[in-house]
Formats: sequence, structure tokens, C-alpha cells
Amino acid sequence: MTPSAHQHVLDLIAYEPGKPVEELAREMGLEPSDIIKLASNENPLGPSPKALAAMRDALERAHFYPDGGAWTLRGAIAEKLGLERGNVVLGNGSNEIIEFLGHAFLKPGDEVVTARHAFAVYTLMAQLFGAKTIEVPDPGYKHDLDAMLAAITPRTRQVFIANPNNPTGTLVGQAEIDAFMARVPGHVVVVFDEAYYEFLDEAPDVLKYVREGRNVVVMRTFSKIQGLAALRIGYGLAPENLASVLQKTRQPFNANAIAQAGATAGLADEEHMRRTRELTTEGRDYFQKAFAEMGLEYVPSHANFVLVRVGDGDAVFQTLLKQGIIVRAMRSYKLPEWIRVSVGTMAQNRRFVAALRELSVAAAAA
Repeated sequence: MTPSAHQHVLDLIAYEPGKPVEELAREMGLEPSDIIKLASNENPLGPSPKALAAMRDALERAHFYPDGGAWTLRGAIAEKLGLERGNVVLGNGSNEIIEFLGHAFLKPGDEVVTARHAFAVYTLMAQLFGAKTIEVPDPGYKHDLDAMLAAITPRTRQVFIANPNNPTGTLVGQAEIDAFMARVPGHVVVVFDEAYYEFLDEAPDVLKYVREGRNVVVMRTFSKIQGLAALRIGYGLAPENLASVLQKTRQPFNANAIAQAGATAGLADEEHMRRTRELTTEGRDYFQKAFAEMGLEYVPSHANFVLVRVGDGDAVFQTLLKQGIIVRAMRSYKLPEWIRVSVGTMAQNRRFVAALRELSVAAAAA
């Protein structure tokens, strides 16, 4: 007999990641070196040289278990942000922080509030714990915090605010956040997902709510500006009483030693982050100017990607794949006419734009 799984787990549709370069090479008979991946908002510069050196050193000690408490990395994060080590919780990617929140606070029948076009994992994780997701319309593809506040009920346990938001790249400002936080009920944990925080010139301050002891968790990651996506290392920032609850849901060695070493070194490499921001700004501006010239609607972005309306997103995605260009189709985000393209090197950006221009010309002539 087959064991009986929970129905809400059987009904769950698994998260679909961006297509790997190796998979496309096998499918299309292409050389991996001829493929560019602009699908997963990765850092085209790769990891910091300091992070690479630290990881190579850590490999020599791979026969030891990692520091389960991540004393050095958590301390470095806390010092940089003006917090205490007890405010920092490490995750196997910031996605795992979402899972910790589910273990700690969700049960069947609870509710989670998100924007309609927000990171898919919020809904998937809620469903994993039998909770219901309330998706709030987001006019202009931006979080409507007043509407999200109105959607809160006695059953609401969590509200997710991605800022900048993935996949739209939109940003909610300080005044809107402060007005929301002034009215949010005390039984709700507000989760600010700041995976793209480091790309902002002037970022809203939500860490003040952590310092005030509010029911707030701020999530950040080393996958984006740090270029350490393969290591799966992220973190949550919360008041110590809330962080201690999340720590109880964490597996003892969830952050491996190689990741801890690379993240600690990368965190201190301000030059690498500066170069990444400059490359991102240049590429993002280039994309948006090109889209405007082609007459394509796009959402002005504050992150390292741009959402652009191309007509049939799936068809454009498949056509670009045949040319060795991987972007992200947006049907799973309820945006079937759109694709999301990550900023790459300028050579990669130009190759993508040239291919998209050819498609636009061909579509106009048809």
C-alpha cells in the first residue's frame, strides 16, 4: 500500500526554477559556452575574488562539520548592520527562512497575505503547511499596502512584502511602509524580502522595526549581489525573541562551511559589490531604453532584472532558447504575455536585445 500523504501536499505544484545552461545544451545540441543565461537574476561577475579564496581555504577542512551556530558569519552580518548576533538566523538560501516561518507559525486554516505578482515560493510554502494564500491585486505591478492591510483577518499569520519585488522590480517607499506598520495588527508577522536590497541607491529602513522589537523578519541573501547562488546561503533578521523561535526550527548544520566562509569574505568586499551595482545599473538602463525604442511595455525596475511585455511570452522564450539565450517566461506568475530578463554582462545584454529586435521586426512584418 502507498502511504497516504496530506492532500494539500499532493495538490502542491512544485516551484519551477530557471532552465540550467547544461540542460539547454543537452536539449539543443549547443555548446555550453555559446549559451547565455539571463533567467535567474544571478551576478554575471561571479563571486568576489575574496570569497573564492576563502572557499578554497575552507575546502581543506571539508572533513569537519561546519560551525552549527555560524558564529563568525552571524557576527559579521550583525556588526555590519548594527544588530546583535542573536538577531541573525541563517538559512539554506533565504527560501529556508520562509520554511522556518511556516514551521513556527502556520497550521491548516491559517492565512498568508501576498501581492498577486510576488515571489511564487510564498504561496508554495503556505500550501505546504496547509495555509491559504490571499493574493491582493497590485496596480502597476506594485504592492498595494493599504489593500494588503485590508486583507488581514484574525486568521492571518504572515504578510510578505518583497521590496524590490520579484518578478516586477517595483519598490514600496518608506512612507508607505511606515503607514502600513503603524496599523498592522500585533498577531501578524510581517516579512520583508530584501533579496535585491543591495542594488538600491536609497533603500527604505525596515531594520528599525527589528530594533524596536516588532513582529518583523527581514530576509536577505548572498545569492544576488554576492554571486553565491550555488552555495544556497541567506539570512533572516528579527528581534531576538522571534529569531530564537526560528532557530528552533532550523536543522543543526543547514549552512555548510564552504558557504559560511565565502559569505563572510564576500560580505566585506565592498569593491565587488560596487562593481556589480555599476554593471547592473548600466545593463538595466540599456534594457529599458531598448524596450522603449522597440515600443515594448516594461516595468521600470529597481533590481537586477526587467519585466517586459512581448506578446506571447512562452513563444518568445522558446525561440530565444533555440538561439542559446535563456530568459524567464512568466506564465507561472500569471503574466503569460511577459518575460523577465536578468542583467548580464554588456556583451550578453546586447546579444539578447539584438535577438529580441529580430523577433519584434519579424512579428511586425507578419
